[in-house]
Amino acid sequence: MGRKRTKSGKIRLAEVAELAGVSPITASRFFRNPEALSVAKRTRVESAARELGYVPNLAARALASQRTEVIGVLIPSLTNNVFSDVLRGIYDASEGSRYSIQLSNTRYSVLQEEKLLRLFLAQKPAGLIVTGIDQTAESRAMLEAADCPIVQIMEIGPNPVDMMIGFSHYDAARAAIAHLFEQGHRRVGFVGARMDPRVQRRLDGYVAAMKEADLYDQRLIVTTATPTSVTLGCALFADLIARESDIDAVFCANDDLALGVLFECRRREIAVPEQIAIVGFNDLEFMASSVPTLTSVRTNRYEMGSTAAAMLIEAIDGKRPEQPVLDLGFAVIERQSSQTPRPAAGPRAGEWSSVAQNDSVTNDP
Repeated sequence: MGRKRTKSGKIRLAEVAELAGVSPITASRFFRNPEALSVAKRTRVESAARELGYVPNLAARALASQRTEVIGVLIPSLTNNVFSDVLRGIYDASEGSRYSIQLSNTRYSVLQEEKLLRLFLAQKPAGLIVTGIDQTAESRAMLEAADCPIVQIMEIGPNPVDMMIGFSHYDAARAAIAHLFEQGHRRVGFVGARMDPRVQRRLDGYVAAMKEADLYDQRLIVTTATPTSVTLGCALFADLIARESDIDAVFCANDDLALGVLFECRRREIAVPEQIAIVGFNDLEFMASSVPTLTSVRTNRYEMGSTAAAMLIEAIDGKRPEQPVLDLGFAVIERQSSQTPRPAAGPRAGEWSSVAQNDSVTNDP
């Protein structure tokens, strides 16, 4: 059609407006806030932009509006299934909005988080979703000075930067130990890996519960800074029983470790739960499919992500939540691995029943 181009060859917004039959102001409004246009005009502008290959200049728009339409998300892992569920919630809740998700991996490093925060804030995001409450002093200062809404996720604490959604890892661990006590267990070990701040708070909850029951023994605790895995769970449990062979239960800081403990018990022909009870943390899908099924602390990860994104988008649009701090709680999902066996007609000792047990739920206090 011989349309004019800038010297750089880039399509201009005016060309999109001309092809769509709208004013440049209307075309610009479409890329800033498409909901402000009628369906017919949105369709025409979108079609024209697609036909011409027009890509809006986000940097220029940020200069004009003082912010982009990007939501920055900082998480510590892209491979951990826990954060996969959180991200699914974030993406589902933001789908259909005018905001795009920009994701960064802090790799459990507070210094990397500090670096990424500096980068994000320089790009003028519409909002930020940040994992945890243990930022460095400099990161905290940057967040407090940011001119956009912020949601901290995965836990709750007494001093939110802005908004916060999560649960108490400390209380969740105490509830897991209380369940084991109710089942008659007393020599309860703790197995933990990586030992990031959230895992450390689970350990703190375990220690508090054991001390209150006058059952605390430092030798029952095995931890490592090594990243978690099922294989590591096997090794840590082997270390624990080599040192303390009289344990009757194990609370694991996550489900990968719990599955590793189960595998090591099977390898050593240690009956679960008859000789050792096992409780994990997060309640990933495989916990209900293992043999025996594994008890775990259920955390509402998908809801955490979806609610955080919804809260943030509303705050960006000027609708602040009535409750800026939201505790989603947790539940101890009781399964075969921690339930005290009861004498009953059926399979002989050493045989597994083919009938699956229903999950039972112990809500958080």
